[in-house]
Amino acid sequence: DHPERFIIAEFIREKALHLTREEVPHSIAVVIDSIERRENSDTVYVAATIIVERDSQKGIIIGKRGQMLKEIGQRARADIETLLGSKVFLELWVKVQKDWRNKMAQLRDLGYREDEY
Repeated sequence: DHPERFIIAEFIREKALHLTREEVPHSIAVVIDSIERRENSDTVYVAATIIVERDSQKGIIIGKRGQMLKEIGQRARADIETLLGSKVFLELWVKVQKDWRNKMAQLRDLGYREDEY
């Protein structure tokens, strides 16, 4: 389950970085909040949160009327569906955690190990 969560998070992070290009530096983390395979449904439900450091970055990720977040979700969902081999319902949220890259406890909470930073 851990490698699957990591790969899904990286798909989302990759799309966010690619679509926002230079507007948002590499201060994006993605946390997979849940992955649910419900009985009597062939759809996998994935909830994830994109973490940024500043309010301005949150606005860029969401985009005008949510269009950027929608595009990130659509592109990431296509990759996730290929990975999982089933339809995916992807729910994305954006959250600001000021200076998360400089705080050891937050890095651990986001799944980074000490030997990675």
